[in-house]
Amino acid sequence: MATPDVARPAVFTPRDVEPSVVLSSKHSVRAVMNYYKDPEDGSPPVPFYIDRPYAEQIHARPTAEVEVEVTDITGSEDKYTLDSHGFQLVGHESSEKRFLDEEKIKTQYYAETEQLIKDVTGAVRVFVFDYTLRRQKDPAAPDLRVSGPLRSVHIDQSYSASVERVRHHFPGEAEQLLQKRFQIINVWRPIKTILKDPLAVADSHSVAESDLVGAAIVFPHKRGETYVVKPNPNHRWYFKYAQRPDQVTLIKCYDSLESGGAARRVPHSAFVDPAEEDKEPRESIEVRALVFYD
Repeated sequence: MATPDVARPAVFTPRDVEPSVVLSSKHSVRAVMNYYKDPEDGSPPVPFYIDRPYAEQIHARPTAEVEVEVTDITGSEDKYTLDSHGFQLVGHESSEKRFLDEEKIKTQYYAETEQLIKDVTGAVRVFVFDYTLRRQKDPAAPDLRVSGPLRSVHIDQSYSASVERVRHHFPGEAEQLLQKRFQIINVWRPIKTILKDPLAVADSHSVAESDLVGAAIVFPHKRGETYVVKPNPNHRWYFKYAQRPDQVTLIKCYDSLESGGAARRVPHSAFVDPAEEDKEPRESIEVRALVFYD
């Protein structure tokens, strides 16, 4: 079995930052996280329908707004790895800069990202299965699917849905693949340096299993499941202030390995930094990948 986290994050320098961005050594934030408020009547969360407007659905779920400390990891990036905390900041410059061509995203950028995950984790096989662009509509690509930042604490796949992902994409190989360690890793990249609506990730080990609640997600031709997250004062939150396009966050959404103390899953969410709310809207791309080991 390959050992994860073989590659260390690159040393980060302040190059390629937009001239208007002024970096401080640390920029930790008191911010509000939107958690799931359990109605405590035994009812499950309202399903999320992928083909319906987001704004009409998210308000159907009761929300608990909780103020938390979000720690800026600037200067200590190397401390956080996929296995120790469930996320990892990695230096990587993409050949793609604008992300306006879906064909280029699904060919060139997918291939580039699959290789990046292999280099960081030591995985033998990586398969990117989808992406999300979070930005405003661009007139140069009016048909490209885009959405806004998701200000709601969540994990993209539940444990059972992660297993079903393997069966869905590899029906002929699934049972063999499921005998070995596999993961789902998201790769989150700014398209421009991000100040407004940054991404926060929670230390996996600070989040109890009892904090996670399965929530149905309904696609046109199948059904999946995510996790919504109940509030807990033990949660420890982190982000990278003024994160650049050559600084990507790897987010572990699932790990089949149950022994050894490795982080298994990471709640994450966009959040409002009050000091940066007047900045340009966030632009980012997130791809999701199945990651397999020998």
